[in-house]
Amino acid sequence: MSTQAPAALLLCAGLLAAQQLYRGAPFPPLPPAVAEPADGERPAEFSMARMAYSDRYSGLQLAFRFHGEVERPWQIDTPASERHFLQGARRLSAVNARSKEVYVHPGDEEFFDYPFLYVVEPGHWQLTELEVAKIREYLLRGGFIVFDDFHGSEEWEFFMRGIRRIFPERPIEDLAADDEIFHVLYDMEHREQIPGLQAVFSRRTYERDGKVPHWRGIRDDNGRLMAMINHNMDLGDAWEHADWPAYPERFTAMAYRLGINYIIYAMTH
Repeated sequence: MSTQAPAALLLCAGLLAAQQLYRGAPFPPLPPAVAEPADGERPAEFSMARMAYSDRYSGLQLAFRFHGEVERPWQIDTPASERHFLQGARRLSAVNARSKEVYVHPGDEEFFDYPFLYVVEPGHWQLTELEVAKIREYLLRGGFIVFDDFHGSEEWEFFMRGIRRIFPERPIEDLAADDEIFHVLYDMEHREQIPGLQAVFSRRTYERDGKVPHWRGIRDDNGRLMAMINHNMDLGDAWEHADWPAYPERFTAMAYRLGINYIIYAMTH
């Protein structure tokens, strides 16, 4: 072996080690990729639509680096998150759900075709004027958004900057355990912080200074919840790693039940 080979191996090992860190926590080898659903193009009553948005890194040509791959914040955990969750929704409820995810941007013509939107990492969004106007219109016309996977006071501040542009005066409320959204199918009086995958390695259910989980909402003038805000939680990771033994089953089970409740609430209100 040449004298250069050990140095090259050490460099490769260092690069791989760097790619196995996310928010300071080490990752094991990636789980197997989620296969393309055989019936993914079949029409259904419900589609899981993830909203794309502008983020605060766009102009800097920066993005998250996740397992060595560059992604925008809105792309985190997809498509495994949606595909696992949709399997569960079809198995655990009567919701006629399409098995494949959908992506939509507020500027798209079909933006208003989806009554339920899933938004991840909104603590990193930086909305354009078009996005602000379209999201406001979407919600006031009867749409429903679930915000997920953002943590701590800094990300909450960036999230609120966007929300205050959408609804400058509409209040955000902490939802009580007896709120209807927690009881439309599954009774969810008992809820606990649903952590991201980092909890498996850090042994902490929280990230940054986000120690306390919050289930919050925004209502329209008739009292209908327009937005469900899961702060200091990561339902998407619980769905994504539903079949991975390292991730605690109780968090996945809770995330499935909450997600199904959100869908049924959105489709019936």
